[in-house]
Amino acid sequence: MNSGQIEIIGYIGSILVAFSLTMKSLLRLRVINLLGASFFTVYGVLLRAYPVAFLNGLIVCIDLYYLFEMWRQKDFFTFMEVKPTSDYLRTFVNFYKNDIAGIIPNFVHQAEDSQICFFILRNMVPAGVFIAKVEGEEAHIKLDYVIPNYRDFKVARFIFEENSAFFTQRGIRRFVSEGGSNVHRRYLERMGFLQKGDLFVREIGHQIIQDNGF
Repeated sequence: MNSGQIEIIGYIGSILVAFSLTMKSLLRLRVINLLGASFFTVYGVLLRAYPVAFLNGLIVCIDLYYLFEMWRQKDFFTFMEVKPTSDYLRTFVNFYKNDIAGIIPNFVHQAEDSQICFFILRNMVPAGVFIAKVEGEEAHIKLDYVIPNYRDFKVARFIFEENSAFFTQRGIRRFVSEGGSNVHRRYLERMGFLQKGDLFVREIGHQIIQDNGF
């Protein structure tokens, strides 16, 4: 392998490591950082720069360890229903308003009696919030938001599959949501929503097919 090819390996490693630091999801950060460190390890070996290879080999081991721990960890999920007028709900939404606006640009928090609102707790930490307006058998989703560090689809699966009884006991048979941003539309499609005109609809009981992404 010539010097130019070796340099390319080094550049790829540099780009991947730098890119990993932009990730809000810890899982994505670990995976991309692992790839970058792997390229740097090969780069160090090829250059016979063994301290570089050793350091990045150590980073690979650390990333693998934490990825294994994340895979092995059994998260505890529950939810905490709150009133639409909850001060904590209003404060939470206001704190994340800029991130929410990037996902659901038209969202404006307006408390209504017909709304159901709850926080999703992951290991007793508020990981997301769900707000929907009930109209007959439909829950019109106003906000389905997960904070950046927990966007691995586990929260969504808890809402739409494992916690479906919460909705059916209230006579709700389907979810309806606006599309929002391109990112949000892709999320809805991944969660089993079907586009019908300008809206996305999901029948309760529909299984999420793709839920292993990050």
